[in-house]
Amino acid sequence: MIDAIWSGKSPLWRLLLPLSWLYGLVSGLIRLSYRAGWRRVWRAPVPVVVVGNLTAGGNGKTPVVIWLVEQLRLRGINAGVVSRGYGGKAAHYPLVLTPQTTTAEAGDEPVLIYQRTGAPVAVSPQRAAAVQALIAASAPDIIITDDGLQHYALARDKEIVVVDGERRFGNGWWLPAGPMRERAGRLTSVDAVITNGGTAQPNEIAMRLEPGLAVNLATGEQRPVASLTEVVAMAGIGHPPRFFATLRASGVTPVSCIGLADHQALTEADVAALARDSQTLVMTEKDAVKCRAFARHNWWYLPVEATLSQPQADRLVNDIAALVR
Repeated sequence: MIDAIWSGKSPLWRLLLPLSWLYGLVSGLIRLSYRAGWRRVWRAPVPVVVVGNLTAGGNGKTPVVIWLVEQLRLRGINAGVVSRGYGGKAAHYPLVLTPQTTTAEAGDEPVLIYQRTGAPVAVSPQRAAAVQALIAASAPDIIITDDGLQHYALARDKEIVVVDGERRFGNGWWLPAGPMRERAGRLTSVDAVITNGGTAQPNEIAMRLEPGLAVNLATGEQRPVASLTEVVAMAGIGHPPRFFATLRASGVTPVSCIGLADHQALTEADVAALARDSQTLVMTEKDAVKCRAFARHNWWYLPVEATLSQPQADRLVNDIAALVR
């Protein structure tokens, strides 16, 4: 239903317009208050790069953050990552992640980034506090924030917006009548626009998510996902159909596709109920970080890598690397 409203296919979005106007007014005043100096903006002693979006729901920010961390490392630059930590509830903030940190504490995306890259990661509702904790703990050369485009209390040196190339901006309206946190005109003030799938517009950097080998959660075995049989697909991400489409494009025809809420907490009983022992449960890597502690033999995940068009991607990374030198 929400997709139909936000895409404009359902006329119900018109009923929500008054709430959208209120959302736009409040968010605009918040941004103005920081730009006019009425509210304090904190600047970190190291460069800060924001990877965010204009819409609610998953657009592919986390794969971009991982890609950027790895690209900077190839250039000899150590990046730290901060996040709000959606889906997690820590005993205290800021929380600097360790190998023992759970998704219940930090949220799924920060744990995924930490496990995939080995980069220092910190979470806090106040991102400035997360940045300060990360600098004290590991002295990174640069900070990348996973989301936070609208978190204007933290000064930033570069802004990158990730756009879903298939859905773009729906009907273009603010929440809740549409998917927008900020209107599309905001793109004119950011440093780069990365378009995930679909067709990139002029001056946008095209990106696609390339699946790797499927990985067994219990054993670590890797194999082509197309070799798995009687697959039940599970995705607890912002836009589950994207993962299901990736499986089909990889040669998998799932017997069922189960979309869960983004950042949804998972228990062993919840996940075990989704597939019989004779079936193969295939999930996203984001789901896998929540399930490793109780993984079963027939549970697999499919990692994806962000691949960006050249030479625009190299120019973007070089521009960011220049902030450190």
